[in-house]
Amino acid sequence: MNLQLVIFDCDGVLVDSEMIASRELALYLSDLGHPTEAAECRQLFTGMSIQSVADKVGTEWGLSVPIDFIEHLRARDRIAFERELKAVAHVEEALEHLHQANIPFCVASSGTPEKIRHSLELTELLPWFDNHLFSATQVAHGKPAPDLFTFAAKRMGVPAGHCLVIEDATPGVQGGVAAGMDVFGFIGASHCTPHSGEALLASGAKCIFEHMADLPALLDARQSHCDFL
Repeated sequence: MNLQLVIFDCDGVLVDSEMIASRELALYLSDLGHPTEAAECRQLFTGMSIQSVADKVGTEWGLSVPIDFIEHLRARDRIAFERELKAVAHVEEALEHLHQANIPFCVASSGTPEKIRHSLELTELLPWFDNHLFSATQVAHGKPAPDLFTFAAKRMGVPAGHCLVIEDATPGVQGGVAAGMDVFGFIGASHCTPHSGEALLASGAKCIFEHMADLPALLDARQSHCDFL
């Protein structure tokens, strides 16, 4: 089917934030008495909302989660992002390609609307999206449920079968596939490991790519119904 909408995740796809967020979470959990490494947080929590993280460490780890856990972690992330956050390399080239091809695009992220906007403002990507920003806080169930992707597509007025999702984490890939959309897995952000691509493909991604500069060619290939897609 013809491509009518590209849905981007934010963290780890548009902005290179996951390593920063994993480090801050590990430091905070360690402060709370549960020594944790950033690599462990990256493996366990990438792609999850802060609320889901709080629920997981409370129920599965048995950690006594402070009432201000979410607020405190968001504040830590905000300070770190203002100091360190950068856009993923060549992402503006990909967005320009979509703009020139008259293919709409939007963001569907596990972050809050405020976090999404702040991240895109810091990296000067916000003007590209014309307020087409969708958050897991707007739906009943976040990733890996399909709700967020279905919601974004409906708000953009595009059937699911004409949408393509760009994701870096298995919950997002699973959610996009469950919504009836094709998903491309991006493995070029700093948090990705040599095994990231395997996990995304196993979750249902149609293909994986490491450099955002390659996305325009992949999109053109999809439009041409190349065999590998």
